[in-house]
Amino acid sequence: MVRDLLRIGVPIMLGQACVIILSFADNIMIGWYGVDDLAASSFVNGIINLFIFTELGFACGLTPVVGSLFGRGDSKGIGTAVRNSLAVNGLLGLAGLVVLAVLYLFLDRFGQEPELLPLIRPYFIVVGISTLFALGFNTLKQFTDGICQPVVSMAILMGGNLLNIFGNWVLIYGKLGLPELGLLGAGLSTLFSRIIMLAVFAAYILTANRFKEYVEGFRSSRVTGQGMRRLAGLGYPLALQTGMETSTFSVSAIMVGWLGATTLAAHQVTLTISQICFMMMMGLATAVSVLVSNSYGKNDIRAVKGYAAKGYFLILAVSVFFCTVIYIFRHPIIGMFTDSPEVTAIAMSLLFVLFSYQFGDGLQLCFCNALRGIQDVRPIMIMAFISYYVIAIPAAWLLGFKAGLGAVGIWIGFPVGLTTAGIFYFIRFRRLTSRLTRQGI
Repeated sequence: MVRDLLRIGVPIMLGQACVIILSFADNIMIGWYGVDDLAASSFVNGIINLFIFTELGFACGLTPVVGSLFGRGDSKGIGTAVRNSLAVNGLLGLAGLVVLAVLYLFLDRFGQEPELLPLIRPYFIVVGISTLFALGFNTLKQFTDGICQPVVSMAILMGGNLLNIFGNWVLIYGKLGLPELGLLGAGLSTLFSRIIMLAVFAAYILTANRFKEYVEGFRSSRVTGQGMRRLAGLGYPLALQTGMETSTFSVSAIMVGWLGATTLAAHQVTLTISQICFMMMMGLATAVSVLVSNSYGKNDIRAVKGYAAKGYFLILAVSVFFCTVIYIFRHPIIGMFTDSPEVTAIAMSLLFVLFSYQFGDGLQLCFCNALRGIQDVRPIMIMAFISYYVIAIPAAWLLGFKAGLGAVGIWIGFPVGLTTAGIFYFIRFRRLTSRLTRQGI
């Protein structure tokens, strides 16, 4: 089982590593361009990431469907599911753009420093448009991951992120005869790279022999209301769960912004570093979801429980390893982003809160994905609401402002919410799999 998890998980982790490298490159290049630019990007990305991760959570409803069909060898059914998923996710992406357009009109109402608004507004528009292409890419990624072909998205992510880094260098600093655009240049580079990655991904799937049987199923099928409703039924609880989790970080960025641009820049630096652990854990958690869904399609509940248990210990081991590396090299890592002593001091204090929530984050990632693999997603919404909105966000506000702990207090809300969610998901998974075992499924 460990070998299976690593076979699926390592390529996904490498793909996630590309995302981390891109995030690091973005923030390093923006941070060295200016502290205000880094603060503005933190605010915008806090909002945009809420939409991206919510939409990506919705797209993840495709994975258990594809994984279960793959376990049964139903390639035509997989093609049909992908067609319906593209339709329903396309509608969701367009709806997201409408909501972002409305939010754009109220950017001056979020309590950010007025001098940041000229940087925030154009960056918000460009990165907001790019969310539609990110959603399309992720929909195709759910398909290739679900049929145990994660290397494809990994390779395209690598190429696309290198393109994005090159675009940052050209457009932020005005190289190769192009104008110096600063933060807006980083946004344009993100938009262009996401368009190209989606186009390359779609072209490869349509032409590669390994996907021929699935493409035939795709072309011979049609979008149906029943198919869209099934995917929506699986997708919207995951979207709400992901959205509530992500919004905890988005709200924290807004609250940190009330403490000033320097603190907000430090928040962005630390949040970017946190992605090292999160993305690596997410790669293994996705492998858990894929293998659990394959086993569930075969009615092998023993394997379902085995993959979830071994997956968590692998996730925890990876997290401990990367936290250790970050701690040892904390000074040069933070120094890559900024030479500001004030930003560095605040970011250093936040790192220790970051380390404290890895246990809870790994727990909730593993068992949320295990529940996704067995298509038990609706209870996740309620558990996430309690964990993040009832517990985490109020705790962050109370500790940050009422207790006077500032940014550290706001960040303490993360381990509180993530651990609570992880315990909820674990208990639900244990009860459900025990019931299925007793029923002889």
